[in-house]
Amino acid sequence: MKSKKFLLLFSLVLFLSLILAACAGDGEVEEDTGGSGDSAEGGEGDAGSGGGDLTIAIGSDIVSLSAHGANDIPSGNVQDNIYETLTKLDENQEVQPGLATEWEQVDDTTWEFTLQEGVTFHDGAEFNAEAVKANFDRLVDEDIASPRAFLFEAVDSVEVVDDYTLRINLSYPYAPLLANLAHSGAAIMSPDVITEDYAQLEEGGDVDAYINQNPAGTGPFKFESWNPGAEVVLTKNEDYWGEPAKLNSVTFKVVSEQSARIAELETGASDVADNIGPNNISRVENADGLSLLQEPSVSLSYVGFNAQKEPFDDVRVRQAISMAINKEALIDGVYNGVGIPAIGPLAPPVFGYDESVEGLEYNVEEAKSLLAEAGYEDGFETTIWTNDNEQRVDTAVAIQEQLSEIGIDVQIEELEWGAYLERTANGEHDMFILGWSNATSDADYGMYPLFHSSQVGSPGNRSFLENEELDAVLEEARQETDPAARQELYTEAQEMLVELAPMVYIHHQEYILGVDDSVKDFGIDAQGIYQIKNTYIEE
Repeated sequence: MKSKKFLLLFSLVLFLSLILAACAGDGEVEEDTGGSGDSAEGGEGDAGSGGGDLTIAIGSDIVSLSAHGANDIPSGNVQDNIYETLTKLDENQEVQPGLATEWEQVDDTTWEFTLQEGVTFHDGAEFNAEAVKANFDRLVDEDIASPRAFLFEAVDSVEVVDDYTLRINLSYPYAPLLANLAHSGAAIMSPDVITEDYAQLEEGGDVDAYINQNPAGTGPFKFESWNPGAEVVLTKNEDYWGEPAKLNSVTFKVVSEQSARIAELETGASDVADNIGPNNISRVENADGLSLLQEPSVSLSYVGFNAQKEPFDDVRVRQAISMAINKEALIDGVYNGVGIPAIGPLAPPVFGYDESVEGLEYNVEEAKSLLAEAGYEDGFETTIWTNDNEQRVDTAVAIQEQLSEIGIDVQIEELEWGAYLERTANGEHDMFILGWSNATSDADYGMYPLFHSSQVGSPGNRSFLENEELDAVLEEARQETDPAARQELYTEAQEMLVELAPMVYIHHQEYILGVDDSVKDFGIDAQGIYQIKNTYIEE
């Protein structure tokens, strides 16, 4: 067991140099990949040169097509193909030019960006500095209430210098700015779509309602249709400003059950099956014409508490539950040994991770003592929420059994994905099972939205933790530009989180997908975003 864990940790630490190079199929991967999708039968393209209609079977429907909408992976995977960002992260998680060709740090709090010329949005609007400013101003507009606004909390103002020069003025030095600009929440939408969405909002409409019907970006794929609960269809942007996509279309097909997604793959109804589950690895590996795509991630799976709700407002109760859950048994039993146990919110490759921080050890007797000290010697009744993800459901069942050993009676409630996100954001839960993908590979993104008091609810802090000392450390860390000093602050924050125990950190997972052998140059990055810009289907 120890050697297995060591190998898993070693491979995860090394993955940053390899992550995008590992793709299903025999085609050669190009650096400028990005996006997500679902696929079905191969279309008309020349074998080996591109084309085809890709169908990907996904487990959950998207929540929003607005770059400022919900902060979830299914939505991000679709948006990543429609919209583009000023910067992007390469396979080594280093910042590279995107819609911005270059940038200069004028002083500690001023950045100037030169924008790509000759780019148009899918609706014909011109990409320029005014368009970027319209997006960034909307992102932080309190009337919009974007769950992604935290990406720009350090920004004081955005100025248009000229048509293709933009200046960002910060309230304080902020090291993760360039990485945050690569996040899909900072993607650039058509200014005309933004104007129309505001107009409908003024007439009593809902935020993002118009954008969800008419999303327009500069990306390699254009929006075709969204049938909620069924599928999203994108088509190739023939007028793309860069190297065009090879596929004719991408369909993201909602298939909630893992076994049904694999059946879709086996019958040829879908070309890619997402999240097939670790117990189905051999089924795909042994099937003719199918390949397994298995990649490590910078994501976290966790069990969260509602820290503002009895009895979870008592840190001793949270610590007791953390110590009563056997994470190794969960990983072996539910995830078939795939992934590594988490001691905190950050995966080893993420900047700020500190391997010396020790998490709460599995100790049932100590858990019982803490419960008794908190006044719950006989335990209590509670609920744990999950969506219909099979591993999360199995995790809930395992936790239900483990917590019964310390007298806690847990009832499991399974919710539809959209309702699950909404209700946990509202704080209606007791305990819940969820994940967090670190989209920037930086500790600021891996900790600030999850634990800062200002981020309770939809931005990420669904544990509703509010702690002034932790807030102060996280605020200081995001304003510190010296890497060594930042590391010390994030080490301190991780140690504080061990004691505060707002969640049980389960593991850092691996992405496991099934791919038809006819699909070439399809991949998935460390954040869980499909890489399909250079994907094609070989006849």
